[in-house]
Amino acid sequence: MTDNAEHSQPSNKRYRTPDGVPADIVMFTLTKRERKTVTKTLPIRELKVMLIRRKSWPCAGMWALPGGFCQESESIYDAAKRELKEETGVDGGHLEYLGVYSDPGRDPRGWIISNAFYALVEEWMLEHRQAADDAEEVGLFTVQQALEELELAFDHRTIIMDAYRKIQQQMLQTTIAKQFLPDQFTLSELYQVIQTVVPEFNEPNFIRKITSTRSRKGILEEARDQSGKPLHSNQYSQRPAQLYRFTDQAPLLSIYT
Repeated sequence: MTDNAEHSQPSNKRYRTPDGVPADIVMFTLTKRERKTVTKTLPIRELKVMLIRRKSWPCAGMWALPGGFCQESESIYDAAKRELKEETGVDGGHLEYLGVYSDPGRDPRGWIISNAFYALVEEWMLEHRQAADDAEEVGLFTVQQALEELELAFDHRTIIMDAYRKIQQQMLQTTIAKQFLPDQFTLSELYQVIQTVVPEFNEPNFIRKITSTRSRKGILEEARDQSGKPLHSNQYSQRPAQLYRFTDQAPLLSIYT
């Protein structure tokens, strides 16, 4: 009876599994460079993506997304966090799932199905970035450089394009801009962050809409000191500008258009 029971149990060898399931991460940051002008003005901001130069086969010498294979003892999300820290030294930031990439032949090592993520990381977190043992170097590139000028490994150009479209969409529909701003900011800084990620965004009535439209009411609040007095800043303007902060409220509609 025991023998029959053993023979009736299906063998997991009948079900072929992929040769590996990596987590690849598109890591975005906004760099900030002060302008050399007499008058106070907003800094120059650029959206950049972090890439590593592969040291060994396959795709040796080519630029690629940081990532690596998921271990049996961890989830794919935990693998993404681990690989981001191991390959770039970045620990933290905003990490979200992007999608699965499974086109045949995408990886010369075999049947490799990648789960891609995108991360939004503040610039200060990259000051001590470093390449892991399996990478020659780690670098920051504008999205345009990454997509048009670099020779990228695997199908990473497609993944970067998809992630770029995703954060552009979220920039207009959610409060994801908070990942690139200090806790307190002016509305001009917020507008610049949105335009940096979505260059075609142009809303001449931005300040009125973001502060008074009913569907967006409660998304932002004025920053105040302990006595309740409004806080202002003239860091990037000649006249003091009101500081704002995001609340925990999530918008039901697009919050900027």
